[in-house]
Amino acid sequence: MSKLRPQKEYEKTWAFRFFRWLSGSKDPYVGEVEMKPQRETIVPESTILERMNESQMIRDKVYDIEHNKGLSFFHKVYVASAILFCVVLVGLLLYTVSYLPKTGSADRPVNNEVSERYIESGLQETGAVNIVSGMILTYRAFDTFGETNVLFIATCCVMILLMVDDAVLKKQEAQNDRRFEPKNDTILQGTAFVLCPIIFIFGIYVVLNGHLSPGGGFSGGAILGAGLILYVSAYGFKRTQKFFNEQIYKVAKITALCMYGIIGSYFYITGANGIENHIPLGTPGHILSSGIILPINVCVGLEVACTMYAFYALFRRGGL
Repeated sequence: MSKLRPQKEYEKTWAFRFFRWLSGSKDPYVGEVEMKPQRETIVPESTILERMNESQMIRDKVYDIEHNKGLSFFHKVYVASAILFCVVLVGLLLYTVSYLPKTGSADRPVNNEVSERYIESGLQETGAVNIVSGMILTYRAFDTFGETNVLFIATCCVMILLMVDDAVLKKQEAQNDRRFEPKNDTILQGTAFVLCPIIFIFGIYVVLNGHLSPGGGFSGGAILGAGLILYVSAYGFKRTQKFFNEQIYKVAKITALCMYGIIGSYFYITGANGIENHIPLGTPGHILSSGIILPINVCVGLEVACTMYAFYALFRRGGL
């Protein structure tokens, strides 16, 4: 069993000096090398002016295009090369375009069996009057699911980078929740009071009507997100959180993505194995029709609206 040494005796040992050097607590030069404190160098004003004058003379001499032959030659070659490159590039593009098939010709690459299937059998197979919605949410539903996941991952990344602790948010709210906007802007609040209900109703209409006319989850969700941003800009987060807080945001966003995945997986599995799909297509033209398109539009709309609002809220104050 080792014996405990006194501190003064231990400080004389090699181990003490080694570990002190290893931890950096002792400067190896102090007391070992003759050192003098550095003095601030004072440059006379005349020297500074002389150096500035010399620097300006050098710049004038180097960049003097009229008298510097080398620089003048380089400038001419540079301009000529840039013009020649642009002319050659435009020529190549025009030459390539000249070999493209004419508009409406039967041998165009877009006129194939895929687009023909969308146009001729889309209404019968998807039940959607809007061919675009029928295409991206049934035939290419897997691609659209990937795009929805991109929105979800983007929001998670922004949260990781910008979201602050709840204690900091409460402190900010105690000081002034609306320090970045006027506290009582009558014009903004009056405009929001009139426009927000219209924006929300129109956004819901675009989402629910996406399989019948131009629109759908992406465009309708963007409208709903814009309405939320206008409302929170006018009335502040405290009032917005009465009907849309962080808990509701998480439930809506995660539920929408999971529901899309469940509905889409059922559709992929049945289609890939030739199994009959039991989701009814309904009557084309009716609001309750188009099979999986209507619920997927709702899921995508919620996802887009939550993403837009989250980006604004996180960049504005670091929380929802």
